[in-house]
Amino acid sequence: MKAFWILATITSLAGVTVSCTQSNKDASQAQVQNQKPAVAVDVAIAKFDSLQAETEYTGTTAPIREVSVKSRLEGRLLDLNVDVGDRVAAGQAIAQLDDAVLSATVLQAEAEVAAREAEVSQASAAVGNARAQVERARVEYQQAQADANRFTQLAKDGAVSSQTAETAITRARSAEQSLRSAEQQVSLQQQTVGASSQRVLAQEAIRLREQERQSYTTITAPISGVVLERVSETGNLLFAGNDVIKLGDFSQVKVIVLISELEISKVRLNQSVDVRFDTFPNQKFTGTVRRISPVADPVARLIPVEVVVPNRDNKLGSGQLARVQFSSGQSRQIVIADSALEVAGRPKQTSTTNQTKAQTDSKSNPNLGNKTNASNQSKPKTGTVFVVMGDQQEPKVTARKVTLGDRRDGKVVILSGLKEGDRLVVRSGGRLQDGDSVKLSVLSESSK
Repeated sequence: MKAFWILATITSLAGVTVSCTQSNKDASQAQVQNQKPAVAVDVAIAKFDSLQAETEYTGTTAPIREVSVKSRLEGRLLDLNVDVGDRVAAGQAIAQLDDAVLSATVLQAEAEVAAREAEVSQASAAVGNARAQVERARVEYQQAQADANRFTQLAKDGAVSSQTAETAITRARSAEQSLRSAEQQVSLQQQTVGASSQRVLAQEAIRLREQERQSYTTITAPISGVVLERVSETGNLLFAGNDVIKLGDFSQVKVIVLISELEISKVRLNQSVDVRFDTFPNQKFTGTVRRISPVADPVARLIPVEVVVPNRDNKLGSGQLARVQFSSGQSRQIVIADSALEVAGRPKQTSTTNQTKAQTDSKSNPNLGNKTNASNQSKPKTGTVFVVMGDQQEPKVTARKVTLGDRRDGKVVILSGLKEGDRLVVRSGGRLQDGDSVKLSVLSESSK
């Protein structure tokens, strides 16, 4: 009996020892888990994007318009005061031709105008004299008419002879003729003044013409722009129509891109397009479709499309490589790398048995198979991603369920569960669990 109690005591002590050992083991495991080191992860930023890559077309920039500045008359080029790359304003003097001959012609025309004006002055003075003569003839006529009336009355009264009355009447008629002649002289002199004035106007036109020709010796810029080329040099003899310089208007630049006839339906007039230049890799410009050529290349089947880009800061020049993208109108959604779903494991796939059964059912009943496929496509797929939360010193991850959309080229559309700017793990150095501490690698994207 004593031996039985001794054996029972030993068994009880052994159970207590095993229990203590198991408790210590569990506590040690919990402490190890709490002290789990941070896992190195690569982090990306969720952003709006599209799965369909937009086609990029290349072209070369050119000024919106080019103007050849030409000489308008013959002459030797005395001065050309602009060079390639200089900016000029509309109306600015850029060159000077020899104007010695034209200056003499202008002086001669001015002298002719002065001579014609002198003729007008003389004719005007003659008109004044003729009018004075008319006034004298009118007075004489009035006096002669009065005398004729008086002598006629006296002759009737017998105070004077009839011969005296007839003489007075004749004198009155002669005075009337002199008045009419003087009035005609005034009209003739006025016509002379008119003819002289017309000759003055004609000579004025000649003078203005010669002065205009003389002004052509100073060559001015017809538009505001940049000098593209010096065609002539100082000392050259120019003829009417010879080029002096070429100007380019860079208030806007145009880019000609060639588009396949299969894709031209996506392009429309006044459409906004994105334009990038290798000269400014970090800056995006917005252009507008100004012209779509109605004629395609008969061999390459490419259609020229002209895109105009504003150049407010005068950054863009001629001959620069431009990359043009026409917006496809596709809606932009949150797109992440497909590898972000692999961190938490792929969504469970349908078992082989179920797949075989579904295939067998679809073969035996095609309508059932179509309904099954349509049902599977209508159901949204889900997945899990790890979103980085907390501060930069002690970041942690949170598992988050997301609804998946289309996949393409290693990317997947997120229909719900993420918003723009969320930081998510795309690659991990170890298996992650909800609430784990992580360490961001140098390849991680930083939110701006």
